Amino acid sequence: MASLHYKFAAMNSGKSTQLIQAHFNYCERGMTPYAMTPAIDDRFGFGVIAARVGLELRADTFAPHTDLFAVIQQKCLQQPLHVCIIDEAQFLTREQVYQLARVVDELEIPVIAYGLKSDFRGELFEGAYHLLCLADKVEELKSVCWCGSKAHMNARVSPAGEVVREGEQVEIGGNDRYVSLCRKHYLQGMAFPAQPMAVKVESV
Repeated sequence: MASLHYKFAAMNSGKSTQLIQAHFNYCERGMTPYAMTPAIDDRFGFGVIAARVGLELRADTFAPHTDLFAVIQQKCLQQPLHVCIIDEAQFLTREQVYQLARVVDELEIPVIAYGLKSDFRGELFEGAYHLLCLADKVEELKSVCWCGSKAHMNARVSPAGEVVREGEQVEIGGNDRYVSLCRKHYLQGMAFPAQPMAVKVESV
């Protein structure tokens, strides 16, 4: 029976690596996976899913107005699909999450959505909220703060390395703009470990 899967984590958790590996596994078994990524995320090129370890995957793109059910249904007329894989699922709209639920229930195609849960303010993204409501299976992928503790907060940082608390929810960026932090250091605004103080040694 097909299911709607939601795999979430903070940034730098290896979500894209797992996504690309899942896509490869289906292909290796002679199945047909269908990957989609939001058009707004063009950090690595239009329609490119890229992992920090150097892996890349070409994918179709979707915008907020895209009817995902209609797109996937049309794809099924061209060839059977065995799974739909969604990148950066936090950018899905409420309607699109419900469309993906219809893909599972009506077309009987599993959907695996990878994405963030909360934004730099600690608030749920629209797509994350509705995936948490509708998904059959929810899995948190591990990410680590600079202190070694579990990281589940996404902090936006300024060019000076300071944690930013205000601004638009969506601002595309990578390691230059975002860091993963544990709750303690997110609330303290410590994006990076404090530099040890230099000890001056006087000669005698």
